[in-house]
Amino acid sequence: MSDSELFTQPNPTDPSDPEAADASAQLLDVVDAVVEVVIDQPPERSFADFGVRADIVQALSDVGITSPFPIQAMALPVGLDGHDIIGQAKTGTGKTLGFAIPMLQRTVAPSDAGFATLAAPGKPQALAVVPTRELAVQVAGDLEAAAARSSTRVLTVYGGRAYEPQVEALRRGVEVVVGTPGRLLDLAQQGHLDLSQVQVLVLDEADEMLDLGFLPDVERLLALTPASRQMMMFSATMPGAVVSLARRFMTQPTHIRAIDPADDGATLKAITQFVYRAHAMDKVEMLARILQARGRGLTMIFARTKRTVAKVADDLTERGFATAAIHGDLGQGAREQALRAFRNGKVDVLVATDVAARGIDVEGITHVVNYQCTEDEKTYLHRIGRTGRAGRTGVAVTLVDWDDLPRWGLINKMLDLGIPDPVETYSNSPHLYEELDIPAGTKGTLPRGDRTRQGLGAEQVEDLGETGKRSGPSSAPQSRSRAKPGSGSPSGARGDRGERGERGAGGPARERTRRRTRGGQELRPGSSNAPETASGAGTGPQSNESSSGRRRRRGGRGRGSSAGAEQTSSAPVLD
Repeated sequence: MSDSELFTQPNPTDPSDPEAADASAQLLDVVDAVVEVVIDQPPERSFADFGVRADIVQALSDVGITSPFPIQAMALPVGLDGHDIIGQAKTGTGKTLGFAIPMLQRTVAPSDAGFATLAAPGKPQALAVVPTRELAVQVAGDLEAAAARSSTRVLTVYGGRAYEPQVEALRRGVEVVVGTPGRLLDLAQQGHLDLSQVQVLVLDEADEMLDLGFLPDVERLLALTPASRQMMMFSATMPGAVVSLARRFMTQPTHIRAIDPADDGATLKAITQFVYRAHAMDKVEMLARILQARGRGLTMIFARTKRTVAKVADDLTERGFATAAIHGDLGQGAREQALRAFRNGKVDVLVATDVAARGIDVEGITHVVNYQCTEDEKTYLHRIGRTGRAGRTGVAVTLVDWDDLPRWGLINKMLDLGIPDPVETYSNSPHLYEELDIPAGTKGTLPRGDRTRQGLGAEQVEDLGETGKRSGPSSAPQSRSRAKPGSGSPSGARGDRGERGERGAGGPARERTRRRTRGGQELRPGSSNAPETASGAGTGPQSNESSSGRRRRRGGRGRGSSAGAEQTSSAPVLD
């Protein structure tokens, strides 16, 4: 790279935000140079022009990728030369291949000539750490697509799946590992994951890992890698903790920052944004009409809580929309089933919490709806960034409750959106139909003739051997019926607890002895202290019931009345 392509310039920061300005100043002390990338400039070179291996170029061409995006074009020369990189760009600008290609370029596959001479063939040579499971699957998919014409083995490692297949894959040998911090650290501490041979390490969405509290785990992982490895870190923002991480573990990194002279706002100009003040009771009606807008493709709907996500998905399904949901209470198999169905077009509406707001790239998403106002401006940017990706256009709609108006005011101010006071809007408001191009007369239920999607049920659930699931005979519900006296059951009074868990296993159940008293005196069959009103209690079948500790139902109006005593005497025995 020529000297004219590298120039150092301070990051633009908000002067009213001293913390951001201080982090920016710290970053300038860390980086060796800053490269600014104009993201709307036309591509002038192919991947082959950057010295990318022929098998990678051909594999990318097989999936229709022939020219790099601007940020990829600036990151590739630095990354392929082995220099550390700090990448900072708006979401949707295509930075994944900017680090994926250098990762693959620097790994030695089993079919390559130098594989047998490696110090530890089969140990991971490249590691990518990401904050969420869904992003791990996506990054691994991009790496597998780029490595399709080589023998490079890519392993995805994250929680929710069984350990055994991941351990077995590591035992057989892999070249590239993509995973979340928790599971990576678990496998490393158990001795299954050896990071001593890692040559390239990538941290994607580093600011999100900070927000989720993963940075301590990331630092422990970095300490397990060689000091000589190349490190690339990508983050939408650069908070102080991320800068400190770069200072500790990176060597003279180059800061690559994507800019657009015609789009100096915080959001992409390709995304048209609408913000409406909506009543909570009318939101689903509004949503059902928005989903029938002309030209709508795949749509993502975001909510703050898992319960809201489940409820909205159920409501839309009842109204005829092919809908799936992703939230933290779902098992990993169900989450991946929903995402696969969404990618394959079997459902066209995906309702999700913010677990799907980072890095998820599904082709064909035209609309994003914030069913609830976001917590902060960063979450807003990443939510609406699911559309308008890779040069496409998109529509983002945000529904703001009256209670959320102060929060929205702060978001609007931070991002300078120019929408401080959203218009009060209902499902029958004419401007809603006009602005979103909804056909006149649209109702809150999808017509049967338009229900053409297969639905979530058409996508099979993959058996992941999920952790935390109970299996085997012990997982079956056990009977809670009590054994009858004299039946010979060792667990008599309370049933077989030993079959339901560890408590009581391997030994007899506790036996209980009970006494029946009346007026403070113990009742014995045939004894003289039994009241005359219960004269028949000492004989007959009920004598056996009483002696075995059975409780009889009391009846009548008064406990001391003779009528009550007679009813008690003839009451049925409770099991």
